[in-house]
Amino acid sequence: MTAPLEQPSVFDATEGVEALAALLRGRRIVVLTGAGCSTESGIPDYRGPGTRARARNPIQHREFLTRPEVRARYWARSLLGWPRFSSARPNAAHQSLAALERDGHVLGLITQNVDRLHHAAGSQRVIELHGALARVRCLDCEAIEPRTELQKRLLALNPGFTEHTAELRPDGDAELPVETVLAFRVASCTRCGGTLKPDVVFFGDNVPPPTVEAAFALLEEGDALLVVGSSLAVYSGFRFLQRAADRHMPIGLLNIGECRGGELVDVRVEARAGEVLPRLAEALTSA
Repeated sequence: MTAPLEQPSVFDATEGVEALAALLRGRRIVVLTGAGCSTESGIPDYRGPGTRARARNPIQHREFLTRPEVRARYWARSLLGWPRFSSARPNAAHQSLAALERDGHVLGLITQNVDRLHHAAGSQRVIELHGALARVRCLDCEAIEPRTELQKRLLALNPGFTEHTAELRPDGDAELPVETVLAFRVASCTRCGGTLKPDVVFFGDNVPPPTVEAAFALLEEGDALLVVGSSLAVYSGFRFLQRAADRHMPIGLLNIGECRGGELVDVRVEARAGEVLPRLAEALTSA
């Protein structure tokens, strides 16, 4: 019988910087980021501390495609959630990762986030596993529309709707009671009148194969993997941890809370990304 793999020691922020720097120094780093990288920018996550107690089911891909009332509920919530979501700004974690890329320590990022904050911070090589909320795609003719333009059309179709208050959710929409959504008018594609969907991968959908291939290709170029702000509960991210382990790459993990595949990690740090990454960037750059 094979003995279970041992879990790595968990470091705090101070010890973690030193441990991660020792693990990653002199190596070409590929970074995998999750929602915990953006919580310090005011964007909530699904699985972080304090979230599970009030967790709500995310939008499901099949339901969005097949049920008009689900689409109405999503776009009604999105109308309220978009202004706050789109006004979020990069935090110290995003900025540090961009700096590490500029200095040649990080090859690129694979992100599970849909907020475009890595781009805003200056990261150049970013593979968005789950798409981006900044784009809207027509399911019928494949036309792309900026989310900012759709917001104007939704406001025109639903005057006075912004008087409702709502709590921001992780995917950029908001929490609303059912009765508030009943009269909501959904916008259609300006080109063909078809059904619009945010250009993101909903739960129950698959990441497009070309995106997965590009992410694996990036990982193959690297010498080490650093996971930031992800519990790796979703397979779309976990597979890269598995591939890195299969390649015997050094693996660092910076996250708060439970994490899938912890036994595959060499150095695990339980601390805020915005606290650790600036100090890690300084340690790697000054070496």
